[in-house]
Amino acid sequence: MKLVTAAALALTLPTVILGRSEAQTRGPSQTPAERSMVGSSPSKTVGERVLKSVLPGVVEASRLLAARQTTSEALVQQALTRITVLDDFGPQLHAIIALNPHALADARKLDAERKAGKVRGPLHGVPILLKDNIESWDDTATTAGSLALKDNVPARDAPLVRRLTDAGAVILGKTNLSEWANIRSNHSVSGWSGIGGLVKNPYALNRSPCGSSAGSGAAAAASLAAGAVGTETDGSITCPASSNGVVGLKPTVGLVSRTYVVPISHSQDTAGPMTRNVEDAAAMLTAMAGTDPMDAATAEADAHKTDYLKALSKDALNGIRIGVIRPDYAKGNRLEPVYAASLEKLKAAGAVLVEVTMPKRDPKMGAQEFTVLMTELKADLNAYLASTDPRRVKTRTLADLIAFNKASPREMVLFGQETFEQAETTKGLDDPDYKAALKGSREGARAMLDKALADNNVQALVAPTTGPAWLIDMVSEDHYSGSQSSLPAISGYPHLTVPMGQVVGMPVGLSFIGPAWSEAKLLAFGYAFQEQGARFVPPTYAPSIESKSGEAFAPSH
Repeated sequence: MKLVTAAALALTLPTVILGRSEAQTRGPSQTPAERSMVGSSPSKTVGERVLKSVLPGVVEASRLLAARQTTSEALVQQALTRITVLDDFGPQLHAIIALNPHALADARKLDAERKAGKVRGPLHGVPILLKDNIESWDDTATTAGSLALKDNVPARDAPLVRRLTDAGAVILGKTNLSEWANIRSNHSVSGWSGIGGLVKNPYALNRSPCGSSAGSGAAAAASLAAGAVGTETDGSITCPASSNGVVGLKPTVGLVSRTYVVPISHSQDTAGPMTRNVEDAAAMLTAMAGTDPMDAATAEADAHKTDYLKALSKDALNGIRIGVIRPDYAKGNRLEPVYAASLEKLKAAGAVLVEVTMPKRDPKMGAQEFTVLMTELKADLNAYLASTDPRRVKTRTLADLIAFNKASPREMVLFGQETFEQAETTKGLDDPDYKAALKGSREGARAMLDKALADNNVQALVAPTTGPAWLIDMVSEDHYSGSQSSLPAISGYPHLTVPMGQVVGMPVGLSFIGPAWSEAKLLAFGYAFQEQGARFVPPTYAPSIESKSGEAFAPSH
C-alpha cells in the first residue's frame, strides 16, 4: 500500500486538483484593512503572530463584548486575518470555501445594537462558520463541495441559520467538506471537494481531517471563527471533531432543523456545533435547536430544548454511573493509555464507572443502513434540487448530477460516483425492502443502546470516538480504525465527543452517548470531564508528526 503525503501530492497531482477550484469565490472586501490582506502574502510577523494566537471562542467572545473590551467588527476582522494567514497562505488548510461579503457590515450592525442596549444573547456579534451544505442568504453559494452547485446562491436561510442570526451570530462564511458529505463514492477521500480542494489537519498537515465536516473541524481547531456548524449522517461531526481536537455534538435527530440543508438521509441527517470547548457548543446548540414546521422530525424539539449553557456544571458527573465500552481499536496500542487516563479523569469528577459489554449486533445492520441511505439519498436529494432556483441550478435530479460528473474531469479525477449510481437504481420510499431495512436498522440500533444503558443502570456510555488521524492517501482512500458513530447515527440518538488527549501529537476524542433528547446531560457530563483537565490544545501546523519543528507559515518575498 502506498501512502501519499501532502508534500508528495504537490509533486504528483496538478495543483488545481488539491487546491481550490476557480469556481470558488471570496466575498468582496469591506475595508481597506481587509483589502490589504487579499491577493498577497501577509508578512512573516503577521503570520507568526497568528500562529501563536487563538480567536476567542463563543463564551469568551461574549464576555469580552459585554465588557466592551472588543467589538464584533474587531472579532470578524481578526477571523478574516486568520483565514488569510492560515487558509490562503501559510499552512493553506483549505478549510474555507467562501466568505460572507456582508460579514463586517453585519458585525457593525450588531455593534450598534449592543451600543443601543439591545443584546440578543451569548452569540450576539460572534463570528460563526457554516458547513457548505447549509443554505444562508448572504450572496454565498451552497455547493456541498460540488461544481454542479457552484451557482446555487439561495435567497433563503436554512431555519437553523435564521435561528443563529436571530440570536446575534455573524455568519462568517462556508467551510469546505468531503464532497456531497462523502456519499458520492465508497472510495472518496475525506476533506476533498471539487470546489474547495483538500482540507488539511492543522495538527499535522499530511494527515486527514476526517469528514465529512472536515473544514468545520479544521476551522474550529485553527480558530478561524468562534465556532462552526457541521452536519452528520454517520460520523461526519464526531470523527472530524475528534481528529481535529475539538468538541463535536451530533444531536438527537429532530432537535435541529434540516430544512435547506443539502441532504443524504432524513432518517439520520442532523446539524450540530463544532467548537473548542463544551460551553461554546452548548451556547450554539441553545440557539440552533427548535421546532421547524417544514421539518416533521422536529415536532418535539421545542418540548425538549433547553438552555444548554445554563445546564452545565462541574459537578454533573458526581455520583453518576457511566458505562465504559472498550472497543478493539483502543486495545494494545497508543490509544489505550490515553483512554485509561481519561477514565481516571471521569472518576476524579465523581463518576461511578461500570464496565459494559455491548449487546451483539445484528450482522445485517450495516447493509440495512446502506439500503436506507441509498433510498433516501435519491428521494431527498431530488426533492432538495427541485426546491432550488432553476436559473442557478441546472442539475435538477440525481440523474442530472451523475451526468454532470461524467462530463466534468475535475469531479472524477480522484474517485468515481458508484454510490450515486447505486442510489439512482433505488425504488423509492414505498419500496418494501427499504421499509424493512429502516425498521430493522433503527429498531436494532435503539435496542442495543437502550439495553446497554438499562441493563447496566448507566446514564451514558463512553468510549474513544475513533483513532488518531491517518496519513492522507489519495490512492488507497481513507484508513478508518473504527469508531463509535454507527449506533447513535442509525438510532438517531445524541453523540458528543470531547478532546481527551493526544497520540503522538494527534488529537483523539472521548465519546459520550445517551438516549434520545439527552443533550443537556451529555454536555454537562462532557463539561465536567473537560474541567478535569481534558481541554483543547491549539494546533502546531506542523508538516507532519515526524517534524519536531518547521515553518508552517511561508513569508512573502
